[in-house]
Amino acid sequence: QVQLVESGGGLVQPGGSLRLSCVASGSIFSINTMGWYRQAPGKQREYVAGIIGGGATNYADSVKGRFTISRDNAKNTVYLQMNSLKPEDTAVYYCNTRPPAISWGQGTQVTVSS
Repeated sequence: QVQLVESGGGLVQPGGSLRLSCVASGSIFSINTMGWYRQAPGKQREYVAGIIGGGATNYADSVKGRFTISRDNAKNTVYLQMNSLKPEDTAVYYCNTRPPAISWGQGTQVTVSS
């Protein structure tokens, strides 16, 4: 059973940047699509970005042009580079397959505030 551990969150001012990492305990090479999701207080978890094995990416409209997802299969790691952060990006960020098929990790908190 693959387990996921997210890290890299923190407090950042509007316009700042963060890079999130998600390390899988088992090989993700055989998993076609990985994704990042987020859940803001009082809201449902939502899809943010996805990347297939061949490298093609997909983004939610709210983050397109600001966030970049990437993966390193040799390191069993998926990344999310977040630039031009806005207060509305504040949430707990999670990674999972797309659609989600692995038990959720603990996530990493991202807070965008001045």
